[in-house]
Amino acid sequence: MRQYTPKQIEKYKRQKYISALNKCTKNLYKLLKNEDTTYEIFRKKFIQLKDELDKIDEVRLDTEHIKKVKEYIEKLFLKTILSKEFSNNDFLDIKNSELNMLNRLQKMKNRSKYSKTKHKEIFY
Repeated sequence: MRQYTPKQIEKYKRQKYISALNKCTKNLYKLLKNEDTTYEIFRKKFIQLKDELDKIDEVRLDTEHIKKVKEYIEKLFLKTILSKEFSNNDFLDIKNSELNMLNRLQKMKNRSKYSKTKHKEIFY
């Protein structure tokens, strides 16, 4: 049986946690984008996604994008699921603004992908 080093285990846990965060945001985006999504469907799915995320050991996050994603998920959960006053009408009102926020997070992620100067084209 192969023994893994603590560094390998930490890397695996970090990758698993980051992929769970990304999965959560992708599913939230799909739910908000879908015209047929009601608050009850959103609530049920978001609680399920959050439970999956909470089961995974939390790790230290280094990149700004992933920190923002985690922060966003926590805030949205507080605002939509844990709030007693939140209703279907409120959900319909915030759908577009939350889609915009998820788009901004995705843009932040994409911005860091090609940051090396050798990948940038120089136009004169």
